[in-house]
Amino acid sequence: MTKPPEHDLTALRLSYTRAELRRADLNPDPLAQFQGWLDEAIADDLREPYALSLATADSVGRPSVRTVLLRGADARGLTFYTNYDSHKGRDLAGNPQAELLFHWADHERQVRAYGPVVRVSDEESTAYFHARPRESQLAAHASDPQSAPTPNRAALEQKLADLEARFPEGTPVPRPEFWGGFRLQVQEWEFWQGRPNRMHDRFRYVRQESGWNVERLMP
Repeated sequence: MTKPPEHDLTALRLSYTRAELRRADLNPDPLAQFQGWLDEAIADDLREPYALSLATADSVGRPSVRTVLLRGADARGLTFYTNYDSHKGRDLAGNPQAELLFHWADHERQVRAYGPVVRVSDEESTAYFHARPRESQLAAHASDPQSAPTPNRAALEQKLADLEARFPEGTPVPRPEFWGGFRLQVQEWEFWQGRPNRMHDRFRYVRQESGWNVERLMP
């Protein structure tokens, strides 16, 4: 016999009352609007406010989504790092476009960003790699090929131990050629502020030759 669910999911809901978003509140530059919201999330000590959901699709359209960390935001785009041979790396090699989603639940806000994706320069990837903790540098090597099957946890930990012996403390860890950065060149932004009774505020910025076109969207 199937066990009944503990909770009636159809009865669980929140009504968002923290804030509103008016056109007059918007910065004409969507990057500045995003950075303002991100700064608020960091200042309020939200948990990993720089974490985002990255949605990709492969060359035949099969979608995939996972959480990665934002490691740069400027006029060039939004930057994250990964193994180029990972699932997301292979997706982006065959279909170089993606969408990012930031969800700051405590602020009742979401931000979406869509656009083509390019690799960052080797120099930029190397500089960031060496700014990471040594353990993370070693883990980048140990987890290759990322997304591939592994027989068990012990095999993974043994691979890390071998790398620790190969690169003892004080020895530089080289950036592997299969690891580096991607940059999403934003063509569309959407800013979402939760409102009571699902009457949310949503604004979309679309890049045009003359700048950004801003429009309010239905909830």
